[in-house]
Amino acid sequence: MKTILKYELVINKALRSALQYDTPDEQIQEFISFFGNHIGSDRIYIFEDNEKKNITTNTYEWCANGVTSEIDNLQSIDRDIIDWWYEAFDRGENIIIDDIETIREEHPEAYEILAGQDIHNLVTCPLRYKNEIKGLFGVDNPPKSDSLGLTTFLDMVGTLLIALMKVRNAFRKSSRAAKLSGYSVLSQIYISMNYINVQTHQFHVIKMPDEVTEFLKKEQEEDPFATIGETFKEHIEKIFHKFCSKEYREKELEFLNLDTVEERLKGKTSIVSEYYGNVYGWCRDRFIPIDYDADGNLLHVLCCVECIDEQKKREDELRYLAQVDLMTGIWNRGSGEAQMEQALKEKVSGMMCLIDCDKFKSINDTFGHSVGDNVIIAIADTLKKSCRENDIVMRLGGDEFAIFIPGMTERKNAEDFIERLFDNIKKIKLPKLGDRKIVISLGACFYDGVEEADFDKLYLRADNAMYESKQQEGFQATIYSEL
Repeated sequence: MKTILKYELVINKALRSALQYDTPDEQIQEFISFFGNHIGSDRIYIFEDNEKKNITTNTYEWCANGVTSEIDNLQSIDRDIIDWWYEAFDRGENIIIDDIETIREEHPEAYEILAGQDIHNLVTCPLRYKNEIKGLFGVDNPPKSDSLGLTTFLDMVGTLLIALMKVRNAFRKSSRAAKLSGYSVLSQIYISMNYINVQTHQFHVIKMPDEVTEFLKKEQEEDPFATIGETFKEHIEKIFHKFCSKEYREKELEFLNLDTVEERLKGKTSIVSEYYGNVYGWCRDRFIPIDYDADGNLLHVLCCVECIDEQKKREDELRYLAQVDLMTGIWNRGSGEAQMEQALKEKVSGMMCLIDCDKFKSINDTFGHSVGDNVIIAIADTLKKSCRENDIVMRLGGDEFAIFIPGMTERKNAEDFIERLFDNIKKIKLPKLGDRKIVISLGACFYDGVEEADFDKLYLRADNAMYESKQQEGFQATIYSEL
């Protein structure tokens, strides 16, 4: 009776000490620490079970001065190693080991784990309350004088621990619900959102597209156990193999790797990656850091996906408009010259042509600028139709055009092209011009793909050839020669 009264006194003091703290986690830690400082043992700990994965994990620990902490080494322990403990718990018994040498032969795996922690004797009791709390509470190397009395004490402590853990779970659930509710509002701008524990890789789906929900539902119908204990990696790989275009899949799964996300997020408020999806078109993945643990390590992140297809189309449109001549739709000088410079840098041989409309000022003066604009458009259309898809056709300004034809280095082929181009120009008919025909002149030069050359160098050669063509009347072409 005296022993029980002594234990009850310690428990009351421990509870008062614990309730000085604000959060349930702090209260539980103080509760077991108080006992540790009063009963004379090496270590006191709580393990909590994950029955789906058949593992148990050390979640709280107190150690005496000079005793090495083991909590980091006791994560996700296979319950089968101590299945005989659970069998005893099911019989309403606690575990009392006065000397671990007695279990060496019958339970070698458990012996190795305990001996590796320098444990000589221990006492543990179960922590069970419906389906909310399951685990065990134990003491390593307690005084050997009263192991039976200690189990009675632990049973009493366990009852209070369960009460504190119930409060903890309710607190976490409430805090989590409040957080997730706030994120749900934020998620309106995204097509999907996941709240992820970076350290455990567990996650909560805040928002998911209907198409993905239906896909996962069918997957689970085929395999009811497919999502039990599923990590974010397993979850997202399944989705991306279905909904992400193949050419982006590997890159995106690397971006979504939780093992590297903390390093990539250092000093940043978010990181993003873009990919093309099979349902929403262009999408953007985004990681947003939420909070950090007591050691400053990243704990939770939001992984969000937004549809940027319209934005991408608009960007492509603006990019296109910046590169083309708005009147004719062919490349403008800036983009055409840049493409040609790249080809010359890569030593792509070919022919450059300069083309302009003969007596274009006369057309403007006689028929007006709107007709002159129609002439420019008609010439541009004809140049484009006369060239291949990979030929670079550009308007340099006014009535001056340029073409770069990759691979064309033979004079005979060049003459055939020029003849065909002239024939196509001659076929242009603009009613507002009446009987007036559109006439062009052409100057050209070859690039052999060997010498160092840029746009300006070839332009100068073609322009010299154009000067020769302009000395004669109508549809004249000159190919530059240094001789």
